[in-house]
Amino acid sequence: MRPLSGIRVIEFCSVAAGPFCAMLLADMGADVIKVEHPDGGDSMRAWPPISEGYSENFASLNRNKRSVTLDLKDPADNARARDLIRSADIVLENNRPGVMQRLGLDYATVSADRPALVYCSISAYGQEGPRSKEAGFDLTLQAMSGVMSVTGEPDAPPVKCGVPISDFGTGLYAAYAIAAALLEARATGRGVHIDASMFGASLAMGALQTSEYFGSGRDPRRLGSAHPRNAPYQAFRAKDGYFAMAAGNNALYRSACDAIERPDLSEDPRFASTLLRAQNQGELLEILETLFADFTCVELLARFRAAGVPCSPINSYSEALADPQVAHMGWVQPVRLPSGVETRTFVSPLRFSGEGFPIYRDPPALGEHNEDVFGAERPAAALARTA
Repeated sequence: MRPLSGIRVIEFCSVAAGPFCAMLLADMGADVIKVEHPDGGDSMRAWPPISEGYSENFASLNRNKRSVTLDLKDPADNARARDLIRSADIVLENNRPGVMQRLGLDYATVSADRPALVYCSISAYGQEGPRSKEAGFDLTLQAMSGVMSVTGEPDAPPVKCGVPISDFGTGLYAAYAIAAALLEARATGRGVHIDASMFGASLAMGALQTSEYFGSGRDPRRLGSAHPRNAPYQAFRAKDGYFAMAAGNNALYRSACDAIERPDLSEDPRFASTLLRAQNQGELLEILETLFADFTCVELLARFRAAGVPCSPINSYSEALADPQVAHMGWVQPVRLPSGVETRTFVSPLRFSGEGFPIYRDPPALGEHNEDVFGAERPAAALARTA
């Protein structure tokens, strides 16, 4: 099943948020044509690891797409870009606000020829406002949005989330918005310009933190792996390392106490409710880690799993990818790079009626589909380089 089969997307994006959004649409069957500059293309093509001249980072965000090269400042190539947009249902771009307007490829201009066009602009801060012209990367948006203020250990230097959540969260928001807008455009014939900002998406993903501030007037703080409103709910030290356990309600807390043969802890007045456990989680942590010191992580995980308490080892990525659930779901699939190297990638985690979404087109070489998309006539910039 490819629910977006027959939908054409023109992608003017680089690095992460935009390409990730476009890949989500491509995984669902959309024909995504990625427009890249002839001189190097998407800058992520240079990011390691490089396998025989091809970036595996780039491959992880650009499967199921076609690549064409256009110099959008060249009049002939710019005209070809306009032709592509006329054939499209969706345009996706993640340039700084104003860039597409200077190129004559902004929504107001191109929608005149394509009224039903869904046009999505991803940027750091949004298409208007006092910060709209500022650039941003995942790091700076995690810092600006407050994410870094609640990430890491108390009284330690600020750290970012190890996964680029501002990039990928914005890509998810954009894909969701595009899918919704596409339904409206199909029903009414009227398109829309979607403004997806990394700043806004990052703040929106912090809903629990912003509501804590609105409700209490206090800034949320860094708690390491602990939770501000729940306990025991964090990483714990055992005899041979750390594991995670989340007894997130009263019933699970009682089950956790029974699993370690300390039912008395579920009757302790300091820990009688979720609120009290959160308020006294320092004392609870000390008690539990004293008990856990006599057991290995494997032993404790076995006890908690048997009791139905959510728990997990602290996996590395190699360990997580080797988990039998990953194999069962078929989430890791082979992919061939343009260099001929066969590697692996993590595919869409979604299933529709029990079926996953496969790789039907390997990640492209720069300009690999010029002839496929433009026919025998190559883009003007490419012709100039070979003249």
